[in-house]
Amino acid sequence: MSNYDWSTFTKRININAEKEVIFNSFTSQSSLENWFLSNAQFFSKMEPKDRSEKVERGDTYCWMWYGSDDVAEGEILEYDSSHLIFTFLGDIVTIKVKVEDGENILELIQSDIETDEQSKISSYVGCTRGWTFYMANLKSILEGGIDLRNKNSNLQNVINT
Repeated sequence: MSNYDWSTFTKRININAEKEVIFNSFTSQSSLENWFLSNAQFFSKMEPKDRSEKVERGDTYCWMWYGSDDVAEGEILEYDSSHLIFTFLGDIVTIKVKVEDGENILELIQSDIETDEQSKISSYVGCTRGWTFYMANLKSILEGGIDLRNKNSNLQNVINT
């Protein structure tokens, strides 16, 4: 029996951009669609928010990705200038941007993952892979303007979908 903790993981990446720019990449529909999603919708009290309007605690969302029919729905649990916490596929995701050794570090923690075999595969392994790619894509866009996502739905089984 392994003592490995399947209920949480942390992903970190240094990004050469202002802290606010990195953090704000998570806080509106238009910013999320720039590097992460094909379609992001946020709702305040069941009413759609403006594409550039920042999220607030209690907002809900509906997200879709290029090359996938999957839809994720969740809620913003906390939001202020230092962190963002939201539900994601039944789990909890926390976003922070920190300064370490003079560099800005994007830190993402996904927690409260169920530890049954299906959750280990879908939430832990699947989300670890997904966040790794999308965080690298955010770095690519912010540092060089190159979007690495595959937007051609006819191309399947590629790492950038």
